[in-house]
Amino acid sequence: MVQTDFHPVNETQFLFNIPEADNINHVVIFMTGQTPFPDGLGAAVYFSWPRPEGPVWTLLGHISNQKPSAIYKISSLKTADSDDDNQIHFGDMSHQQSHLAQVGISVEPLDQLAQQVPASQVSVSGAVPTFMEFATKMLENFFNFSSSFAVTQSQMVPNPTETFVPLSTLKNWFENFQRRLQQNPYFWKS
Repeated sequence: MVQTDFHPVNETQFLFNIPEADNINHVVIFMTGQTPFPDGLGAAVYFSWPRPEGPVWTLLGHISNQKPSAIYKISSLKTADSDDDNQIHFGDMSHQQSHLAQVGISVEPLDQLAQQVPASQVSVSGAVPTFMEFATKMLENFFNFSSSFAVTQSQMVPNPTETFVPLSTLKNWFENFQRRLQQNPYFWKS
């Protein structure tokens, strides 16, 4: 289910209601790319399962212009107690029904977000590893395909209309690209 309807709590806090939350194991949070955060700001992502005692908010992590998406595995939070250091109050908008979970978004300065520690029960995966895995597989496929046409210099037949690139050049490019991707998955944007 894609949930885009939010309830503003104030200028920096927003709630998303997640109905029928009993079968939810993952929450995906992403920026649409329409409006970036203002410089120096990002958003803390909180989650609250329905509980008889009322909402207990658990910090899942954060998103920012540099990290515009994340996937949080939340199934272990169903029975876990939240860490007091990660508590937040989302005003009177916060309410719990028997099967209604909530996602809270709190826009905060990036230096403040960097100091927050998500709950230990939350496992985070994001689009970056998936993107890196795709890029690596694509590059390996390209390299393997290209190298399948490799011939030694003695096997080359003169052809004035054909351009040849040494396989070592392709290999160097491949290794450099992989290294840069490991250092910064978004280097290609600059």
